[in-house]
Amino acid sequence: MKIYTKTGDKGTTSLIGGTRLSKAHVRIEAYGTVDELNSYIGMLRDQPVNENRRDQLKEIQDRLFTIGSHLASEPEQTKRILPDLEEKDIISLETEMDRIDAKIPPLRAFILPGGHQSVSFGHLARTVCRRAERAVIHLQQGEEVEAIVIRYLNRLSDYLFMLCRAMTYELQAEEVMWVPRVSPKK
Repeated sequence: MKIYTKTGDKGTTSLIGGTRLSKAHVRIEAYGTVDELNSYIGMLRDQPVNENRRDQLKEIQDRLFTIGSHLASEPEQTKRILPDLEEKDIISLETEMDRIDAKIPPLRAFILPGGHQSVSFGHLARTVCRRAERAVIHLQQGEEVEAIVIRYLNRLSDYLFMLCRAMTYELQAEEVMWVPRVSPKK
């Protein structure tokens, strides 16, 4: 089987179920952004600092594939057998955030992304996650989207922020606080 089909050469693609949509359609943007996020999670999984978190990050990637399969399916196809996203997936993220929070210093100010390349990759993943969440919410404004998808993406972006803080702490990197410049009023 060849990887190229030429069926998208005119700017359309197929959903699971056969419907063709413009590659610029909000549904395609939503699951494309989730796919982009999955790649960034893979990059995070490959960072040596995350060696003990590889299984968890792989699980997140699996959940993102689940979300992608739902977003890439026609609404009537979601009634067929598709992988499930469950409440326990959200609870798993919350549990890990609580574990990280107990280990790192309290947050006292906004922080600037960066401090170490691995942390920067994490912040890229976090911001792509927020974009994916916005794209799915945009899709939901016109089509049915399971509420748990948005909840998972929202919680995942929070988790990624906490993961960045954990990596900063473990790498003994500098966590740069944002100090807003305030000009004197004229």
